[in-house]
Amino acid sequence: MHTRHIPHPRWLLFALAMGGFAIGTTEFATMSVLPYMAAGLHINEPTAGHLISIYALGVVVGAPVISVLGARFSRRSLLLGLMVFFALAHLGTVLAPNYHTMMLFRFLCGLPHGAYFGVGALVAAAMVPSSKRAQAVGLMMVGLTLATTIGVPLTSWLAQAISWRVVFGVVAILAVLTVVLVAAFLPNTRMQGSGSSPLRELSALTNRQIWLTLAIGAIGFGGMFAIYAYMASTLQEVTQVSPHVVPLVMCLYGVGMTLGNLIVPRLAGKRIMGGLAWLLVWSALMLAIYPFAVHHFIWVCVQVLLIGVSGAVGTLLQIRLMDVAKEAQTLAAALNHSAFNAANALGPFLGGLAISAGYGWASTGWVGCALALAGLVVWVVTVWDARRSGNPVQ
Repeated sequence: MHTRHIPHPRWLLFALAMGGFAIGTTEFATMSVLPYMAAGLHINEPTAGHLISIYALGVVVGAPVISVLGARFSRRSLLLGLMVFFALAHLGTVLAPNYHTMMLFRFLCGLPHGAYFGVGALVAAAMVPSSKRAQAVGLMMVGLTLATTIGVPLTSWLAQAISWRVVFGVVAILAVLTVVLVAAFLPNTRMQGSGSSPLRELSALTNRQIWLTLAIGAIGFGGMFAIYAYMASTLQEVTQVSPHVVPLVMCLYGVGMTLGNLIVPRLAGKRIMGGLAWLLVWSALMLAIYPFAVHHFIWVCVQVLLIGVSGAVGTLLQIRLMDVAKEAQTLAAALNHSAFNAANALGPFLGGLAISAGYGWASTGWVGCALALAGLVVWVVTVWDARRSGNPVQ
């Protein structure tokens, strides 16, 4: 597929970003409205925290399963089906009468996450020349990053002013809007790469380059989650800011991610692996400075913004997976988000160990730096393995 086959490519990118905004909002907003959910479901907050974990499990399970089972469908049909399912699952969360029912629907909400971004990235990349693929995928991913700057504060306000259930109702409406926009602006054709099969998609599991690329994300991106998970507590305990100021500082993280996805892919162009290496170095350096910056309000604000720029790692890895996936494009692209959910588990876990060991809240920066450097080591192994196999690396 080429841009000329799509009458309104910018509107299609907007439609894909809208879906990303809906998914990002439900993923991150759950953390901010957790106390209200706990009260509404008559459970304590640690138990309510399982609603976050079960969503992540849905992402990890759904990405490969849906990609394989949906291999024979056109990408248009798959995108529409995923968003319809996503909307219905969120309607279920609005109506869920108790904790156990809510757990079920939160798991269902997570299932389309990875497959949507994987298929959406393939569609976005197919719209433009190869030199601009990263830029197109970055624009699609802006929807996800904007969710942390606009979606989370808005839903937090709605939860306080009306009800936490309204939050999931808004996400369902955004999903329906995505369905309408994708149906309107994505041609009803069997786009290139959609004539795959489950066996072809499963071939991704035997591709060493795919596993190495996923490992870069699962490890190297864990550093950002290591500080993000404990940022609110660090700001209050170390920087000593008011609880009301914390969401504003955390919004800077989302601003940084948005800027990263707008700027970094444009700078990287076709040199995806080279750009990825520089981004991991940038992440390690910024995370190393974080423990010193948290003692000063202005400096920590600047640092959180700069760390957020590293969020473009996800976009570059998405393109890299497309390059090495061969006939298993959908599964490889979707697995990228399973890898990031692994990073979301690894980073906070190691950061929590450092805090529990008595190294302090700011020590999450050192943990994050170590993970970024470990991701860089995996990058070196990935490049070495590709060159040994006779494959060029850009």
